[in-house]
Amino acid sequence: MIAWDLATARVLWKRDLVRFFRQPSRLAGALGQPVLFWLIIGSGMAATFRMPGTGVGYLQFFYPGVVLMVVLFAAIFTTVSVIEDRHQGFLQMVLAGPGSRGALVAGKSLGSATVALSQAALFLLLLPLAGFAPGAVNWPLLAAALFLSALGLAAVGFAVAWAVDNVQGYHAIQMTLLVPAWVISGAMFPPSPEHPAFAALMRWNPVAYGVSAARRALSGPAAPGALPGSAAHDLLVLALFAAGALLLAAAAARRRA
Repeated sequence: MIAWDLATARVLWKRDLVRFFRQPSRLAGALGQPVLFWLIIGSGMAATFRMPGTGVGYLQFFYPGVVLMVVLFAAIFTTVSVIEDRHQGFLQMVLAGPGSRGALVAGKSLGSATVALSQAALFLLLLPLAGFAPGAVNWPLLAAALFLSALGLAAVGFAVAWAVDNVQGYHAIQMTLLVPAWVISGAMFPPSPEHPAFAALMRWNPVAYGVSAARRALSGPAAPGALPGSAAHDLLVLALFAAGALLLAAAAARRRA
């Protein structure tokens, strides 16, 4: 049984990767869209952005947030394939096979997470342009933060896609849930003492811990804009988020496809 589950998860994981790398337009969009967003928003805010006590410009401050945006949108647009696979009958074939529904959740979530990490890796090639030295980056911390964020977001995407029967409804729900989560994650601006409600929302937002961990990985433990606490605390919250999202996806998959 375990061998069948591992084989099922591996096939689904590989299928999502092959889909991604065989579509040049997705590869181009994976880098082009976030670069334009980073440069346009970053340049527009550069003249007015100030962080007291630091010399950090807005392009540099905004960069970790865009890295998480890449992960978030990749997870959204990759897990939409759950709906497409259901309509084409592929999911029914998988469910009729010897692998369990948990293997289906694991394979699709890992595949979507790996695609998200591949897109983030492309954007990370621009580290020097953002003012970060690649040799000074805490790569294990950054990789762990991005992987846990991608896995959790992909599992949430799977759960939504399993419950919704059309692509338009899926995107409407995801844009309502995940885009605001990114906006209030501290990706675009740091929490202000004058807005305690906003700071409280950030503390309950798992995406904020992904942004915070990415900031610490790129700029050190005392990175401007990072949440109070430590990198270990950020990773713990992200691990709990990923585990909870996988359980949610597994519960959703128990429903009939």
